Amino acid sequence: MATVRLYHHDSFARRFEARVLDHGRLGDRPTVVLDQTALYPEAGGQMADRGTLTVDGATQAVSDVQVDDAGTIHHVVEGAAPALGATVVGEVAWARRRVHMALHTGQHLLSRALIEAAGAPTVSSRLGETDCTIDVTRPEVPERELAAAEALANQIIDDDVVVRAWFPEPDELATLPLRREPKVEREVRVIAIGDFDCSPCGGTHVARSAQIGAIHVVGTERYKGMTRVYFAAGGRGRALTSGHSAALTALGRELSCGPADVAAAVDKLRRALADARADADAVRTRLAAALAATLAPTPSPAPVVTTVDDAALLRPLAAAVTAAGRDALLACPGADGLQVLVARADGSARDCGALLKRLAGATGGRGGGKPTHAEGRLPSGTDWPAVVAAALA
Repeated sequence: MATVRLYHHDSFARRFEARVLDHGRLGDRPTVVLDQTALYPEAGGQMADRGTLTVDGATQAVSDVQVDDAGTIHHVVEGAAPALGATVVGEVAWARRRVHMALHTGQHLLSRALIEAAGAPTVSSRLGETDCTIDVTRPEVPERELAAAEALANQIIDDDVVVRAWFPEPDELATLPLRREPKVEREVRVIAIGDFDCSPCGGTHVARSAQIGAIHVVGTERYKGMTRVYFAAGGRGRALTSGHSAALTALGRELSCGPADVAAAVDKLRRALADARADADAVRTRLAAALAATLAPTPSPAPVVTTVDDAALLRPLAAAVTAAGRDALLACPGADGLQVLVARADGSARDCGALLKRLAGATGGRGGGKPTHAEGRLPSGTDWPAVVAAALA
């Protein structure tokens, strides 16, 4: 049952009048079919509108709008559906729609810019509740090319070019430089952003490029051998940059510097942390050597069985003990269990991996490794010397 799609001709229409043609269901949800609607159904990567329907002074929320396989537009209503033949006044939840318009037009703009600046054609796109993505054919897009695409898209926004939506006749359609092929054969709707981009699309769009506000490339990731580009635009882009600005300002306050100096301050802290870690490693190495001299003063077939308070000391102590000619059976208690390490000295025949598996099996822990070295974790409260003695008996 055909519904006139008012948003195809005016994406800025917020209110409309319509007649109820039919009732339906989507799963267990009641729906209303109207003779015309300004509410956009989920399609083409764009989310559905929300809104209201009012009849005889009673207003119902429209919580979703979907198209079924037959092409019927279903308005999911909260409560009993208006009567067949009733005249309703519909209203679009404008804040949501306005964000969608900026995001969708921004996606067209960025898709063209990614071709021009990065040679990366769009395969698909999605405008989600939190993330907006464009999947491009290239397996990797360098940061400089992403930056160039973002700058080019924002240049078109600053130029405030006209965004035109229309249904060209077949002869005109054949002459248009479409960025991609239409998904339908008849009544192809085209969106042109000045002379920069021309693409078939049934979604809602702004009237001029400046209404997008700005486009921000948020990041990328590898996806099915391609690159997924995350972006934001319009109100969502403003919220994103405002949040980033607030976080940067707060971080600068903590670091006693301005927002512009945060990167340098963090780099300074990173270098100081690296130096501190190197110093700590050197201290642990000296401490391990001193402990090994006490625990393993001479080579012996008897292993060194002990616990330490610092898990970072396990490996250097094991190295020092095995260098002294003794096998090391070490443990460190922690909040999530007993971290253990077993290592053998040169010339020892002990199978460390097999021993640790026996220990784990006896206590309900986990772990394993090679004959020369094994690591794992046993339950909290495990009596390390006692379980080792039992395993070696």
